[in-house]
Amino acid sequence: MNQAKILITFFLLGIFNICCTNSHPTQAQQANILSPQLFEKQPKIQVALLLDTSGSMDGLINQAKSQIWKMVNELAITKKNGQSPDIEIALYDFGNSSISAEAGYVRQHTPFTTDLDMVSEKLFELSTNGGEEYCGKAIQVSTKDLNWSDNNGDLKLIIIAGNEPFTQGPIDYKQACKNAITKGIMVNTIHCGDYDEGVRSSWKDGADLTDGKYMNINQDEEVVHIQTPFDTKIIELNNSLNSTFLGYGSEGKMRKKRQVTQDSNASSFGIANEVERTVAKTTAAYKPTSWDIVSAAIAEPEILEEAEEEALPEQMQGMNKEERVKFVEEKSAERKKIQEEITNLNNQRQAFITKQQKENAEALTLDNVMINTIREQAVSKKFNFED
Repeated sequence: MNQAKILITFFLLGIFNICCTNSHPTQAQQANILSPQLFEKQPKIQVALLLDTSGSMDGLINQAKSQIWKMVNELAITKKNGQSPDIEIALYDFGNSSISAEAGYVRQHTPFTTDLDMVSEKLFELSTNGGEEYCGKAIQVSTKDLNWSDNNGDLKLIIIAGNEPFTQGPIDYKQACKNAITKGIMVNTIHCGDYDEGVRSSWKDGADLTDGKYMNINQDEEVVHIQTPFDTKIIELNNSLNSTFLGYGSEGKMRKKRQVTQDSNASSFGIANEVERTVAKTTAAYKPTSWDIVSAAIAEPEILEEAEEEALPEQMQGMNKEERVKFVEEKSAERKKIQEEITNLNNQRQAFITKQQKENAEALTLDNVMINTIREQAVSKKFNFED
């Protein structure tokens, strides 16, 4: 038996031993496999946002719209065992009279997805309207319906924000929270109002039941965005960066249009928020592989050979295989250079902000309370922050 056959035999025996024993190989079983890293799952951070969109919640929704990319960038600097995690976000709203009573006034806008442009799009479509706010129902639905990771080492969070008593509705919040923690999901609760009132109305108890954290915010407080000398240049580079994303396939044009639209949505909350979104597009959290030919070809080079002519971006139609490969390599190199420049400028920007933000650090806004909490909980799951 030659060496190649021996290696293949040991490899298959290693897989067979694991499959016959259990789904979590022991160290001894892993030793039978030539490359254990092949079986190490990429870590995940899963965040389900549950936002109250009843009539009094305009301030909360506006804070969420203005802070989504800041939260993404905070998650994007995490690592676990040297790997960048997949960041999956789901979005629900509850308490809106446009949602049916049969659904418990709870509505899913996105399941867990790494398509952050879609999350942003759905977030900006939210509007408020009076209704019944059932926190227990919202937690129950998101716990049951979402595809939560079964890996205890992953960070799994529900973040629920609202202002009415946590006890409302037909579902006992205590049971809903117990069901969540059984899956390893921590429930972080954000009461939009007075801290002590949130305690009295059981928002703190909901968090305590799941090892989560209770927070309160002033939803009507204006979020302070600190402008820096580096912002304008980063925005200019965003335009250049966008030119390296080229839609392909049946949804390519639509997804490219969505990217540009979400740039515009971010900018509607000021230049600092637009910068945060630009920075997000330089991170591993931003995954356009399903629609951008450059990202797709890096992940699966055979796409350049297999793609039908009409599925390619207009710039690539008429090219032979060698020309396609060269074009994508050039675009990839261009993108990398732009992203590096944005990253360098953002490092200087963050240093500038750190010096300026001391007086705003205690503001009870969504970004301040969420980011501090997510950091603590990520560290508890052995994620580290590379900042």
